Amino acid sequence: MMGLILCFLLGSADIYVGELDGVISPASCSYLLRTIEFAEDNDALCFILKLDTPGGLDISMREITKKILNAEIPIVVYVAPKGARAASAGVFILYASHIAAMAPGTNVGAAHPVSMGGEKVDSVMAEKVTNDAVAYLTAIAKERNRNDKWAEKAIRESASIDAETALKLNVCEIIAEDEDDLIAQLNGWVVEVKEERRVLYTEASPVRKITMNLKERLLLLITNPNIAYILLLLGIYGLFFELRNPGMIFPGVVGGICIILGFYALHLLPVNYAGVALILLSAILFILEIYITSGGLLTVGAVISLVLGSLILFESDVPFFRLSWEVIMIAVVIIAAFFIFLLSLGIRAQFKKRQTGREGIIGEVGVAKTDIKPSGGTVFVHGEYWNAVSDTSIKKGCKVKVIDVEEMVLKVEKTEAG
Repeated sequence: MMGLILCFLLGSADIYVGELDGVISPASCSYLLRTIEFAEDNDALCFILKLDTPGGLDISMREITKKILNAEIPIVVYVAPKGARAASAGVFILYASHIAAMAPGTNVGAAHPVSMGGEKVDSVMAEKVTNDAVAYLTAIAKERNRNDKWAEKAIRESASIDAETALKLNVCEIIAEDEDDLIAQLNGWVVEVKEERRVLYTEASPVRKITMNLKERLLLLITNPNIAYILLLLGIYGLFFELRNPGMIFPGVVGGICIILGFYALHLLPVNYAGVALILLSAILFILEIYITSGGLLTVGAVISLVLGSLILFESDVPFFRLSWEVIMIAVVIIAAFFIFLLSLGIRAQFKKRQTGREGIIGEVGVAKTDIKPSGGTVFVHGEYWNAVSDTSIKKGCKVKVIDVEEMVLKVEKTEAG
């Protein structure tokens, strides 16, 4: 009741709510930094982050935790809904919050650092990375008066615990069924922000949701490894078709946009550039197959290069930074089938009858426009009038067939149908 009276007298500040559901990446980092700043600029009562993440990039995680640690308003990280998790980098974000909350049926932990780029890390370097992560998380734990011993265990032993255990071990402070239950439990909570004690009166505070804007959604989309891979392929082959057929415009425009977006995504992702090189090599081999007779060897090499490049492009110990096998196979089959189709058209063209020149007119059927005698006459063949001769006399209007060409004079004979 006292909270309601104070809110009525002083005016109730808003509670802002954001949501991070998925990988911690440059896109989610940009979104969270913006939402926290927006809440600060509007003097929010607090900011609630609903968190469900398998982890993500270390650099993005550190940007987020730094922002939370230096926030000018209370930050509440709520692992929700039921079945959600705060794994790997999510542990750091939960620990950095002023108030850590979890829904029943959620878990936190398994924060051991892993190689994002798939490169082999020697034991000395692995120990350095682990020790750095331990030092960082335990420093955050001490800053927020949380269990630093378990924090170290979560990194060194990849320990993971459920919400109830987290509450007992002082990893989180609240277990809430849902968002409304969380807001109700936050009422009257005392939080220290920038060495200033604040009391949260949440009973009458409006709740405002902050969603991703178009730029952040686009960034989130293209930093998906599968989307980045598709953009890269569309860019490479779009530019190829434009260079091979200048003036088509559409393939060049689409290819240019896609390859720029693709390389931008690769810049944000832990990419193996040997994979990029193999994919580019495959495109070169496919193109050479059209111009060089190799008996299919270039196509085989191109397919092998494309498959190997795709497999190692985002090679990582982390599942969400790997390409889907289905996407790789579909891409390889479509590209290989297309170039095999082009190659087959070229081969068939070699065996087609010539449509121009001497070879192109022999065998054509026309009509005698005058009487044709050994001394000459006129025929209409292949859409043109020609001088013609024949060993036998052929009357005007009869159908004739070209059997030879001698110095722009056709030698013809009467057809059976004529």
